[in-house]
Amino acid sequence: MILPFPCKFPEDAAERSIADVAQARALLTTLAPGLGAALARRRAALAPLITDAAAQRRVQHCEAAVELAYARLALRHGSWGEDFHAYHNEHHILEIFDSRIARLMEHAGVQALSLDDWLLLGLFAACHDLRQREPALYSAGVGSNERASIEEGLRILDLAGFERDRDAHFHTALELTIAGSTFDARPPAQDWEYNSVDLVQSGGALASKLDAKLDKHVPGWREQPAVVHALELALLAADLDTANVAEPFARFVETGTRLCLEREMRCHRSIEDPASALPVFGFLTDGQERFFFELHRFNSEAGRQAFSAAKQANAAPLKALTMSLRARIAIGGRPANGAEVIETLRSLTREIETRGMR
Repeated sequence: MILPFPCKFPEDAAERSIADVAQARALLTTLAPGLGAALARRRAALAPLITDAAAQRRVQHCEAAVELAYARLALRHGSWGEDFHAYHNEHHILEIFDSRIARLMEHAGVQALSLDDWLLLGLFAACHDLRQREPALYSAGVGSNERASIEEGLRILDLAGFERDRDAHFHTALELTIAGSTFDARPPAQDWEYNSVDLVQSGGALASKLDAKLDKHVPGWREQPAVVHALELALLAADLDTANVAEPFARFVETGTRLCLEREMRCHRSIEDPASALPVFGFLTDGQERFFFELHRFNSEAGRQAFSAAKQANAAPLKALTMSLRARIAIGGRPANGAEVIETLRSLTREIETRGMR
């Protein structure tokens, strides 16, 4: 471990239930055959960089790690288990692994990064949200969910065939990329129920401040090339994690809706409950605007080049959507519940998309 964290997040039931890669693959064969296709696409894209047996070995180990992480998240917080999170589930892995990394690769070219860098970004996609139920405590700015995900991620690397000495740069980079994905989840002081959500009311990804954290807690890190490079990857990984702002507009809106649904679940509110009306409305208006226009920043040059134009294309439609939602609610009166707000949002999104296609 690079950052001075005490190891305190042991195996949980999901980790024990899917204890190794073989068990994960047996489940994936029937429950998630699409992951194999995604791995095959990535392997084909990286083929020009797989030049020897050692490189092939690293690719195989990374695929095994992705499979194990995917299966565990699907069981823990996804479609295979009983604690479904609408956003932080196995499908979010593929959003980054199979979509956003592919967009980055297409924009920058496969030669823009080394084979190991591409593999590490894939490992980040698979492992960065493994844990979502840890108490909201911070150490060196890193959240407890992220620290728990780091610890499990490093155990996954061991099970996938990586060696701590030979493959130390994989362990270092996985730790810092996951750490850098931390958002400060503490709510604001006022209007919390109305304004927004723990996932939105933050100062942005820790990645942009991770160098200062390392200066404080890891003296001499700037003389360690592996750590310096891992920090560069952490900036890019954070951009991939938050690049929902650059998705096609309807998909961007849906990611916000999924975050909203997850937040209401975590607050123990049904969206059918009248008490959910104002929190959902606030999340989908003020919260989304604040995240998009104030809090979100791309941290790496590669991230900016790949995603900033698509984000900018979503700016005007987002303004139009939130203004229309406010107007619709103002005319119709307070919505019955959060479900009504979400249905109105989706209807308005379709209208904006239809106008845009004319």
